[in-house]
Amino acid sequence: MNDFQAIADRVEIEALRGEFTDAAMMRDRPRLASLFTPDGALRMPNIPAEQIGREEIIAGGERLQSQWDFFVQNTHPGTIQIDGDTATGRAYIQEIARTLDGRQGLNYAVYHDRYQRTAEGWRFAERVYEVRYLDTSPLAGTAPRTVPASSFADPAPAERLELTAAALRANGFAAEILDDAAAARARVRELLPEGATVFTGASETLRLSGIDEDINTGGRYDAVRPRVLAIDRATGADEIRRLLASPEYVVNSVAAVTETGSLVLGGSQLPANAGGAAHAVWVVGAQKVVPDLNTALRRVEEHALPLEDARAREVYGSPSAVNRLLVLNAEPRPGRGTVLLLREAVGY
Repeated sequence: MNDFQAIADRVEIEALRGEFTDAAMMRDRPRLASLFTPDGALRMPNIPAEQIGREEIIAGGERLQSQWDFFVQNTHPGTIQIDGDTATGRAYIQEIARTLDGRQGLNYAVYHDRYQRTAEGWRFAERVYEVRYLDTSPLAGTAPRTVPASSFADPAPAERLELTAAALRANGFAAEILDDAAAARARVRELLPEGATVFTGASETLRLSGIDEDINTGGRYDAVRPRVLAIDRATGADEIRRLLASPEYVVNSVAAVTETGSLVLGGSQLPANAGGAAHAVWVVGAQKVVPDLNTALRRVEEHALPLEDARAREVYGSPSAVNRLLVLNAEPRPGRGTVLLLREAVGY
């Protein structure tokens, strides 16, 4: 074999390794499997997983990818030793990943490779994945996603609700996952002591679930909203402001909740939610779960605002607008804020 052939072989094997990383990042399992010989093996003892043959590599990879929230692999060139139509080598990788159930980490690893020259070119005969360093500390970042506005009405699946609840708890909120609005209605009754001073935000979720009616017309609580509606707005503005700002309990919904554990609320009556109320309960339909804060703001503008504008024009004869937004990234007072995440879509 002349020097030119050896150089060409090394270039092709390096391209093969780069193609593997690209196929993994693009989640293109058929392309990734085609980089192996028909009986090639991909072995990952730490997972553990062993896939032999292209069909197993496709199926096994799809199972792994279905668990990912995000995955990033960076590959660094290693050694290549060519021996005729076979070769061996190593490649060094750094990976960060988070699964939908919250497992996450950073690792540095080595691929121990055997290569085979075939009619299709160089292919992997075997790749063995060896982790050399693993850090499972919580990752600070998140995967940006482009969520179409048409999906803002779709309830999040169970794994995203679990991920969101875990993030909320990590940020100091109490978080519970309930089946439906009826369960939330019963749970709110358990959370609010009889006779408590309670203010309810203007919320379709509360109205449709019956929670608004329970609090404001049931006689069980010292309901703030009926008292406010009875005060003349021209002469009693200060009294209204004080009543709305610091009730014992505020019960409301949100415009969006992020998988990173933040709540986004709109409206003109935000002080109680921000911290003025001693306790807060937010009832949140599954369709309000979004990946991150940027998507939450999009949901407010592109989904919630048009629906609220139509309601406001019908009820009040005037349009709605996003004049104020409140973002709650954490709850520093343990036990103050409770988020009831529902498995069904309620409100908008």
